[in-house]
Amino acid sequence: MKIGITGASGMIGQGLSALALASDHEIIGYSRRPSSQVPLVTRSMVSSATQVLPETKLDALVHLAGESLLGLWTAAKRERIWKSRVELTKRVIAELRTWQPANRPSVLLCASGIGYYGNRGDEVLEENSHAGTGFLADLCREWEAAAREASSLGIRVVLLRTGVVLGEHGGAFPLMKLAFRFGLGGRFGSGKQWMSWLHEQDQASLILWAIENESVIGPMNLCAPHPVTNAGYTRQLAAQLKRPAFLHVPAFALRLAARGLADEMLLGSQRAFPRVATDLGYKFAHPNLSDAFSALDG
Repeated sequence: MKIGITGASGMIGQGLSALALASDHEIIGYSRRPSSQVPLVTRSMVSSATQVLPETKLDALVHLAGESLLGLWTAAKRERIWKSRVELTKRVIAELRTWQPANRPSVLLCASGIGYYGNRGDEVLEENSHAGTGFLADLCREWEAAAREASSLGIRVVLLRTGVVLGEHGGAFPLMKLAFRFGLGGRFGSGKQWMSWLHEQDQASLILWAIENESVIGPMNLCAPHPVTNAGYTRQLAAQLKRPAFLHVPAFALRLAARGLADEMLLGSQRAFPRVATDLGYKFAHPNLSDAFSALDG
C-alpha cells in the first residue's frame, strides 16, 4: 500500500513510518523540509506555499502536520495553531479535489485530539460524546469538519482524537521523566483531572490498523483503555523511576506561567475511552500505564 504522510518528520509520523515500512508498505512523506531531513520514507515530496500536496498515486493519506501545541498560547501562537490545522486541512481537501480520481487515496486519516471534548471532569468520553467548549474544543471541531469534506470525494475519513502520547524521544514525556529523575516531579493543581494517554507503539499501530480496517469510519479515540488521574500518573511515574514526587504545582501558578494552555492541557480533564478500537477488536500492546512506563524506561 502507498501511504502518504504530512508531518512525516514529527514523532508520530516517524513512528508510523517505521511500522508501515516494516509491514512492507511504501511511505510518501510530504514536508517543507529538504528530503534529506525526512527520515524513514520511501520517497519525499516537498510541500510549498502554493502546493501542500503534490499529486501522486496514494492508497491512504495520514494528515498529521500542524504547529506544536506546546508553548505560551499568545494570540499569535493561537493563530498559528488554528491556521496550521483548520486552514491547512481545508487546503489539503481542496488540492485532493484537483487530483485525478484514480490517484486519490481511498482513506484520509486526519489528526485531532481529545481536546475535542473540553474539560469534562469524571465523565467517561466515547466517540459519540458531544464536543466541549474552549479553544481546543473549537479547534478540533472545526478541524474535523474540514477533514470530513473529503467524504464528498468518496474518501473514507477517520478522525484521530489523540490523547497524551508517551514517547521515548519526543513530546512532553522526556522532559517529565527528566524532572522526576531530579526529584522535581509532582501533581498539577488538585491532581484529580483525568489524563487519557497512549504509548507511542500503540499510537502507530492504531493508525496503521485503521488504514487497513475499512470498518473504521469517523472519530476514533487514540488512547489506552485505562486513563488515570494526574495524581495517579505522578505516583506511577515516581514509582517507576524510584524517585520522590512531593512537589505540587498550584493551579494559580500554572495559569500565571502557561496562560490558556494551563486550563485546557494541564488542568483540563478528559476521561476518554477507545470504544471504536476495542469494539472492533484492537489489542493494545500497553493497556496499563505501569506497562507503558516500564517499556519506556527499559
